[in-house]
Amino acid sequence: MKLYNTLTRTKEEFKPIEPGKVKMYACGPTVYNYFHLGNARPFVTFDTLSRYLEYIGYDVTFVQNFTDIDDKMIKRANEEGITVEELADRFIKEYYVDADGLNIKRQSVQPRATHSMKAIIGLIKSMEEKGYTYIIEGDGVYYDVSKKADYGKLSHYKLEDLEAGGGERKASYEGKKNPGDFALWKFKKEGEPSWGSPWGEGRPGWHIECSAMIKQYLGDTIDIHGGGQDLIFPHHENEIAQSEAANGCNFCNYWVHNAFVNIDGEKMSKSLGNFFTVRDIVKKYPYNVIRFFILLGHYRSPINFSDELLAAAQTSLGRISNCVRNAAFVINSGSLSGDAEADKILSDAVDTASESFRSHMDDDLNSADAITDIFNLVRQVNTSAQEGKVSADMLKKASDKILELTGVLGIVLDLEDEIPEEITDLANKRAEAKKAKDYAEADRIRNEIQAKGYIVKDVPGGFKIEKGS
Repeated sequence: MKLYNTLTRTKEEFKPIEPGKVKMYACGPTVYNYFHLGNARPFVTFDTLSRYLEYIGYDVTFVQNFTDIDDKMIKRANEEGITVEELADRFIKEYYVDADGLNIKRQSVQPRATHSMKAIIGLIKSMEEKGYTYIIEGDGVYYDVSKKADYGKLSHYKLEDLEAGGGERKASYEGKKNPGDFALWKFKKEGEPSWGSPWGEGRPGWHIECSAMIKQYLGDTIDIHGGGQDLIFPHHENEIAQSEAANGCNFCNYWVHNAFVNIDGEKMSKSLGNFFTVRDIVKKYPYNVIRFFILLGHYRSPINFSDELLAAAQTSLGRISNCVRNAAFVINSGSLSGDAEADKILSDAVDTASESFRSHMDDDLNSADAITDIFNLVRQVNTSAQEGKVSADMLKKASDKILELTGVLGIVLDLEDEIPEEITDLANKRAEAKKAKDYAEADRIRNEIQAKGYIVKDVPGGFKIEKGS
């Protein structure tokens, strides 16, 4: 398998540190609100990567964190008159509602930053002992980026070109040795939660949290680190600086970043106010459609959000679901003849789809073309089922392959017809009328079914009921 490595800006053959095993980390949500579609993209992307690595035989340890302490969380908790912990508890619970809906598997570990203080303090102490830190009185403990000779190697920024800040408190940079220096530990301010440390009461900086949790749960060096492209700088750059300074070894071998979800050419984000939460979108489109929509684009290419594109994704996903449902009906009908040539045609289509799917997923997780492979198989399954010459065993094998490949992508199909008993009874009466050659009555019942919002179609061995459009 090849992955595009942001560090080298090339596709590289994936070679894990330990054969057969993968240590992977992806940045999780800051839990002060429902997550939006832009947030959902990395969650779905790295869940899919984890699923695929497991599918091809790797034992994957996947860690995704919760950032449960930062400026935004403190601000909202104060506005609501609750503790930061209460706010975090609420939105971690809400995260799981949407994540479960999107069929995002529970990661091996999902640690909270505030539960990792011992690891955070230990990492800062290690950097301090090696001369990478300094203290700004009344502010905090800072990392000296000039001490890291290759600082900027991920973002490819030069130290002299970096702007001050690093995503931390931006009100003042007085006392910094370099504009790009960033806080490891922030001294306590009025109205903020705090923890004890060798440097005094305070709380961790944003970047140190991920470095500490990675060391705690995965070790000093990991195989894959993922996140949105907006995290390349400063967050991931600073993770590298901290971890390599403290541990004295390479931090991560493969850096994988997904592109943005855009609206009118701009990144979807809370700060820009142009975001749609998954919780809002699901009022109109099911969770499985949202996941399918995300995977229709290659993870490194921007995707544009629109109601029309989501509607098209829903229609396309329905084609796959209808194919599997129809195949099951035809198999159960007992009308298939089992022609050897028809079996070979479908068998070849199964083999081609399987090989092409894996080839595309091996090529930097190309889910877009992998879904095209699934549709190619869907077309042949529909044709074979309609012709009725294929064997039941072969048709089931092909249908099962569709379920297998969609399952690798975490895509849930709608396989329940949910047809009311009243409609089924009418369809059976229509079938009896046709058998008795009372075609006028059969047409009358068909029209009655259609008036109730359903369509009955004659298929080999019987009939099929679908919801009308």
